[in-house]
Amino acid sequence: MVKNYVLDTNVLIHDPEAIYSFEDNNVFVPLPVIEELDKLKKEQGRVGRSARAAIRVLEELRNRGNLHDGVKLNNGGRLIIPVLSESDFDRHQVKFLFEKYVDNWILSYAMFLRTTRTEPTIIVSKDISLRLKALAIGLDAEDYLTDKSDLSMLPVGYISADSLSKLNIPGLYVNEYIECNEGYFRFDGQDFVEINSKMKIFGITPRNKEQLFALDALINDELKLVSLIGIAGTGKTFLALAAALEKTLVEGVYERVIVARPLIPMGGKDIGYLPGALEEKISPWMSGVMDNLEYLCRLNSVSLKDLMKKEIIELEALTYIRGRSIPKQFIIIDEAQNLTPLEVKTILTRAGEGTKVVLTGDPYQIDTPYLDEDAVN
Repeated sequence: MVKNYVLDTNVLIHDPEAIYSFEDNNVFVPLPVIEELDKLKKEQGRVGRSARAAIRVLEELRNRGNLHDGVKLNNGGRLIIPVLSESDFDRHQVKFLFEKYVDNWILSYAMFLRTTRTEPTIIVSKDISLRLKALAIGLDAEDYLTDKSDLSMLPVGYISADSLSKLNIPGLYVNEYIECNEGYFRFDGQDFVEINSKMKIFGITPRNKEQLFALDALINDELKLVSLIGIAGTGKTFLALAAALEKTLVEGVYERVIVARPLIPMGGKDIGYLPGALEEKISPWMSGVMDNLEYLCRLNSVSLKDLMKKEIIELEALTYIRGRSIPKQFIIIDEAQNLTPLEVKTILTRAGEGTKVVLTGDPYQIDTPYLDEDAVN
């Protein structure tokens, strides 16, 4: 059965191409959502970029036909931008939702569609409050589920066994780690590769099996993408930095270490509002990274100041990675749980030949609005 999906603004900010994710159903983008996108397109950073991208998608569809009547989508669905008059709003609004701001307009659009159309109507929003209000007044509402994943289904990354001979090889993942009586191993897809449990990387040694497995993945040049997931204090960033310095300064595999993280500002201020040069602006966010770098450099009698001056180590805001092509470098994306799937894809496309990318973060410690642990994998 065909359904009517009414999209909130935050869905298009989260995924500018979200309108293509509803198969052969009707997708409604209320006019107030277009107005809100128009206001947000001037914003700096991710929100402004996503708003502009969503507007471009709508503009492309406008060239195909009348958006008010509906434009056929390639997936068989239809995009419609309905217009609700003041009298329609007054007739379909819920009495206690008297303020005419965007959320309540969206609710009124949904009420109008439910009254005037036969198909089931569903509001799609990343905003929990809007979904709760919709349910309270009898409207169906759901989160944007297209890029959702079940974190509980994510493999731990290693298994414990009595012996390698007792393992079910077809059931193993490539690059899965094994702890057994014979020692520690990594399954490369065909065979078991033994791991040196006494390894020392840039002056540090792993304190447990998890750190041992993490370090092995970090120094493995064949693994171009590594994700380290764990709670605060487990050494994710510290291990990544140690491996990066080892592979860059000692082995010379990479030319530079780039450390970047999403800047989640308080009070809605973007980094551009802060005084000073770029290094001064990002320093509050990078203090934890700098602490780890200073310790590692002291441990190995290396001058961090010289490394920064020669740009062997570069601290970067993710905003400035867009548009770059980065070959033969060790990239660490810290606090990656605050990125949307689209942003992660954007970062990965910046990696040039011979580059390794490491994502670190705790999916249960997300600071970005409208993201949760199921939308960051």
